[in-house]
Amino acid sequence: MSGKVSVITLGCSKNTVDSERLMKQIQSNKIGLIDDPNKADTVIINTCGFIEAAKEESINTILEAVAMKKSGKIKKVIVAGCLSERYKEDLLKEIPEVDVYFGTENYEGIIKELGGNLKKELLGERLITTPSHTAYLKISEGCDHPCSFCAIPLMRGLHKSKPMEELIREAEFLAANNTKELVLIAQDTTDYGKDIYGKKNISELLRKLSEIKGIEWIRLMYAYPSKFPDELIDEIKTNPKICKYVDIPLQHISDDVLKSMRRGVTAERTRKLLHKLRKEIPDITIRTTFIVGYPNETEKDFDELCDFIREIKFDRIGTFTFSVEENTSSFILGNPVSEKEKERRKNVLMEIQKDISLERNESFLGKKLKVLVESVEGDFFVGRSYRDAPEVDGEVLIRKNNNKIKIGSFYDVEINDCDEYDLFGDILLRERESK
Repeated sequence: MSGKVSVITLGCSKNTVDSERLMKQIQSNKIGLIDDPNKADTVIINTCGFIEAAKEESINTILEAVAMKKSGKIKKVIVAGCLSERYKEDLLKEIPEVDVYFGTENYEGIIKELGGNLKKELLGERLITTPSHTAYLKISEGCDHPCSFCAIPLMRGLHKSKPMEELIREAEFLAANNTKELVLIAQDTTDYGKDIYGKKNISELLRKLSEIKGIEWIRLMYAYPSKFPDELIDEIKTNPKICKYVDIPLQHISDDVLKSMRRGVTAERTRKLLHKLRKEIPDITIRTTFIVGYPNETEKDFDELCDFIREIKFDRIGTFTFSVEENTSSFILGNPVSEKEKERRKNVLMEIQKDISLERNESFLGKKLKVLVESVEGDFFVGRSYRDAPEVDGEVLIRKNNNKIKIGSFYDVEINDCDEYDLFGDILLRERESK
């Protein structure tokens, strides 16, 4: 058996779930699991290989662990995840000091390397690293979409849904461990079920998850725009446990850019979907992401994107600069837009969004919101409303005029101030009873 083991997780929330499953297996094998890699015998690095910045972070973290091994601080370095799935042969040549490389989701191989055995009866259980009241639920793996800029299928393969009964069991485990908010994640959550049930089954999954006692919020992330199911709109609209929130990564609005990106959607269809969501669910929060500096993005295309953001007034946006990725279909287009220009375009978008975000936040002044309180910082309790996904969106800051507030509980909060990203308010009522 290995001695003390520390797991370092890089990248997205999907990697977080993978690490949580791995750590539960380590713990169940009676292998010492610690947070601090400086006090470990073995360091496991769960890497990200999505874009250039993420790859650099992963490589630097590996090199730091190798340096610790050379100095005698640790005995073994194990690398897993997306980067080693995609670049294993290159990594073996460039950083041979790593003891062993694994790809994605190879829990059995890693546990055996540590001297243990995979406990298959625990595959729906995890060691939660997020605050216990909120947990990610990864409903599928991989992706079937041919987006020109994306290397996910190279690292995670084609779309594979998890059987519904497994997800229900995992969600029940989470609820029994005090989880009140489920954040559904996948490469494309709207594709859920098509491979194992012959149809998109995301609405049925949401209904069944909402029946689990203790779960109060279910939040949908990574909903692909090209074939957004109509029944999903109805489910978000009518199911009180589904947050009136959806994350739809649009990436662009110019038809020329969308076609080159191979997104399978047009500007007209995108607008129709957004207008339908707003019409059917007037209080919905829409989050999206955009890529700037794509090889064929002209100034005209970029101006069209800016006008689109002003027109739609998204509640939240994230912006990424284009990253050249080997073996993707956009690789042959090169990287003609300079990094300086990419950053300029990114900053322009975020400045436009800053004013929109402030306008959106001001519309909640004087209103009451249900808030999940998560932490204490200085003079405030910090929480989130239905409008705020963990880690990526704003927060609700509650003044400390009620010291009986419990972390991980829901409260009604009256909003009386705001800035561009956060809301400020005071507790109106006692703790809301869980349903």
